[in-house]
Amino acid sequence: MKPRIALIVGSTRPTRFADKAQWMLKQAQARTDMTVELVDLRDYNLPFFDEMASNFWMPSQNPEAVRWQKKLAEFDGFLFVVAEYNRSITGALKNALDQAFKEWMHKPMAAIAYGSMGGSVALNHLRAIAVEVSMVPTRSAVHIGGTDFYKVHPMVGNAPIEEIEANLLPSAKATLDDLVWWAKATMAARSDAQAKAA
Repeated sequence: MKPRIALIVGSTRPTRFADKAQWMLKQAQARTDMTVELVDLRDYNLPFFDEMASNFWMPSQNPEAVRWQKKLAEFDGFLFVVAEYNRSITGALKNALDQAFKEWMHKPMAAIAYGSMGGSVALNHLRAIAVEVSMVPTRSAVHIGGTDFYKVHPMVGNAPIEEIEANLLPSAKATLDDLVWWAKATMAARSDAQAKAA
């Protein structure tokens, strides 16, 4: 069974660079070993997290949070489009991560990150959060930084992302390979655990 992967766009700004970074969606869709769906945080009107506890401990009350959790539950792994804001992830993405727990558990996550330093600090923050909610962060990731980032950034060079594609393709392949491997491994482990609990 092919893993179902969500490509989660972690920025909601009208002028977000994330729309160019959705190039990663095309790379995932070209593969035959996964199915991928775009999940855009703009489509979820999530409040700031204000539940009594995470849904690991009790059901969430906010209908939009519940809708978000139901969407996440459809997937076997996650591929995040990560913007770096002041050396961390966006507030919108952090809030979205906090609005679920059970739906992240025992599933892998990978990322395409961007920023002047390739979004590396933000991605490390995301990996730490992922570990706390029992996700499995992959080693490989795609980083758009330095001259590549400025070449395609709308406020600087504004070149199409295809102009730097050759620099990204090796890490994109490694990232998707890792994500599929861990998705299949965790799918088997979750299935085994469910069978034993039945």
